[in-house]
Amino acid sequence: MTLRLATAQPARHPNPTVKAIALTHLMFERPDLDRTEAFLRDFGLRTTLRTPDELYLRGTAPAAYCYRARRARQARFVGMGFAVASRQDLLKLSRLPGASPIVRADRPGGGEMLTLVDPSGFTVEIVWNQQPADVLPHRALLTWNVGRAVARVDAFQRLPAEPPEVLRLGHVVLELADFQATSAWYTQHLGLIPSDVQVLPDGSPAVAFMRLDLGDTPADHHTLALAQGFMPLYSHSAYEVVDTDAVGMGQRVLRERGWKHAWGMGRHILGSQIFDYWQDPWGDKHEHYCDGDLLTAGLRTGIHPVSRDAMSQWGPPMPASFTRPRMTPAALGALLRNLRRSPDLTFDKLLTLAKLFG
Repeated sequence: MTLRLATAQPARHPNPTVKAIALTHLMFERPDLDRTEAFLRDFGLRTTLRTPDELYLRGTAPAAYCYRARRARQARFVGMGFAVASRQDLLKLSRLPGASPIVRADRPGGGEMLTLVDPSGFTVEIVWNQQPADVLPHRALLTWNVGRAVARVDAFQRLPAEPPEVLRLGHVVLELADFQATSAWYTQHLGLIPSDVQVLPDGSPAVAFMRLDLGDTPADHHTLALAQGFMPLYSHSAYEVVDTDAVGMGQRVLRERGWKHAWGMGRHILGSQIFDYWQDPWGDKHEHYCDGDLLTAGLRTGIHPVSRDAMSQWGPPMPASFTRPRMTPAALGALLRNLRRSPDLTFDKLLTLAKLFG
């Protein structure tokens, strides 16, 4: 049976405002920067700058930073940053409704930037001319003996029990009530391409995995994924490590140091990453992954039915707690408001999602 998407979005835009070239960083607010830094360093990120009210961390790749946490009374995900290829791109985006003025970035890497807000209320910082940092060393891939293909003789695999080296930020996944408007915003203004879309039985999108349009240069299967929910929420972010052993060592170290496991290890179907998920002190999920798919711009969008089984090829089943929202009074109020307001949200759709993942 051929699956079809029953909605206008997600769809590739024929003439986007610009084409973003990288996901640069994520932005969080946290009441305790010491606890934030402790988790992230155990996770494998490295502190690049710490002030009384801000914390910047990076991987081994030359990005000046990929994670920013600011001190605030409540824990909150704020948004993300994307890089563009030219100042002309920055000027084009500065003409969008609600865009901030272009300013010099007073943070690691410098450059120029402006701020946008997407239709779901997430802050999107657009940066240009950020200066790269020095590449940091990380261990090489392990040498494997596979069947009769012998590559390692009189040598041993002995990894130290220490946090895995995060190479870079890979992607972020968001839940939203206003799926159509938000998906259209990212395809129209940042040129993101839907790689794969998981659909509900009525053909409406449940999850869209979206990649950067880098032409013939391979891009990650998804840099941003959008999931239909009942309110804007951070789902998780993902960070690349060297290999499967690094994913496994991350699990050991984080467990021994008392952090809370969320799901894994396993291998995804869409994107193919070997994954493992952990929760930070405020319950926000962070993923170690390796071996993700890379796609050029010409590959067409795949359409697939959504289900819990469609989330992984092997590994433990995705627990219901992985997608279950925290039903606070504020969340319940948002649910009721968005059911009345959002054209993408219906009681039947929420009931279907709850049956699939509850």
